[in-house]
Amino acid sequence: MSLPERTFTILVAALGGEGGGMLADWLMHAARACGYPAQATSIPGVAQRTGATTYYLEIFAAQRELLGGREPVMSLAPSPGNVDVMVASELIEAGRAMQNGYVTPERTVLIASTHRIYATVEKMQMADGRFASERVLEAARQLAQRSVLFDMRQLAQDSGTVINAVLLGAMAGSGALPLPREACEAAIRSSGTGAEASLRGFAAGYDIAAGARQAPEAAPQALPLETADILALGEARLRDYQGTAYAALFRERVATLGQADAELIGEVGRQLALWMSYEDIIRVADLKTRASRFERVRREVGAKDDEPVVVIDYLKPGVEEVASLLPPALGRRLRAWAERRGKLDAWNVGLHVKTSGVSGYLLVRSLAWLKPWRPHSLRYAEEQALIERWLAAVRTAAPRSTALALEIAQCATLLKGYGETHRRGRSNFLAILDALVDKPASADAAAQAAAIRKARAAALADPEQKALEKTLGRPVTWLRAENTR
Repeated sequence: MSLPERTFTILVAALGGEGGGMLADWLMHAARACGYPAQATSIPGVAQRTGATTYYLEIFAAQRELLGGREPVMSLAPSPGNVDVMVASELIEAGRAMQNGYVTPERTVLIASTHRIYATVEKMQMADGRFASERVLEAARQLAQRSVLFDMRQLAQDSGTVINAVLLGAMAGSGALPLPREACEAAIRSSGTGAEASLRGFAAGYDIAAGARQAPEAAPQALPLETADILALGEARLRDYQGTAYAALFRERVATLGQADAELIGEVGRQLALWMSYEDIIRVADLKTRASRFERVRREVGAKDDEPVVVIDYLKPGVEEVASLLPPALGRRLRAWAERRGKLDAWNVGLHVKTSGVSGYLLVRSLAWLKPWRPHSLRYAEEQALIERWLAAVRTAAPRSTALALEIAQCATLLKGYGETHRRGRSNFLAILDALVDKPASADAAAQAAAIRKARAAALADPEQKALEKTLGRPVTWLRAENTR
């Protein structure tokens, strides 16, 4: 029997809590059970989602008794161009691996989950700072010898386990590993607690990677699958936010776009779902008092079942937040009174509320119970009026130019946050709508789209609004909400 010319190399990139260390242990257990020399090393990742922990394994796929007392020399770290199987528990981690040269068409099988957990650098942007998933998928098709890509997190959740079991199943099912399925399953069983759930996840990942289980064909639909998914997620978000009727309003608003371009429908649907679920006191209180939130906190701090966890939330409500919950006429009077006296941000009261305690929980939860009142509030009336103005502008532009309509749709990214941040973003949004959408300097759709894009970029780049004022050629005033309709 001829011996392998080199070791078989595996590089795993996994985020915290995804069981990357256990996955490496399973691989080592399976390799040793087969009698193969093997070695594993790991490099810890950085906190706050700026990178993953990587696990590097080398396996010499020959039984020790055939080596005549010799031992293969193995490396402690991967090198670009010398990885046989690259495993990523999240899509952008696969992109990092490709960028670093660990995925090559001559050698590497890429196995990655297509779901996203956004990195800090993506979330800190003023606009949509997400990396384009499509670019990573296209790079995978070009750079990998073969790729196995699907949503492994969802499959893990459906199987009641952690993503590491699905990853191992996908590795084994791909046929790239020099390890039999039985050895991998035995390694999982050896881990004890949760083994049955892990085996279910393993089998599910194995079947998809091996092609044994074909996904059911999607029913024909007018919209591309990606666009339909955006609308479905938006509807689910708004059903959770305000109920079935509000979700139906979302669908009705999207439907007013008619036969517009699918990309435009998807972008409007995405921006509309985010805008309609705007952050207010009611929403914040609801999210802070959900059972899933306390479970997540316990999981993140590693608390045992019998260990108490104290959660203290910092809240700073002010006049504007109170006014936003009042009926429109009364709320406008209170806000105008505070604006005239320069007190809009002066009376914000900092509160430290122990939401893990009964009194603190009930205090915050009582605000969440105001959800039925939201449609009668000032903030709701203002947001809906501005949404309708924005949608009307998009619908008007769509027959002229899809590119122009997309630029108008993306102006919604300017609206975010609360307090001064929200007022500033709102004034930027209204300034662009007034100057470049309602009264454009040029009748040419391409020139108008370019002007809106330039102004939006200026608004996002300079919180002090100087860049936007220079772009528009006039001051940007902090317009009051009653003048926005």
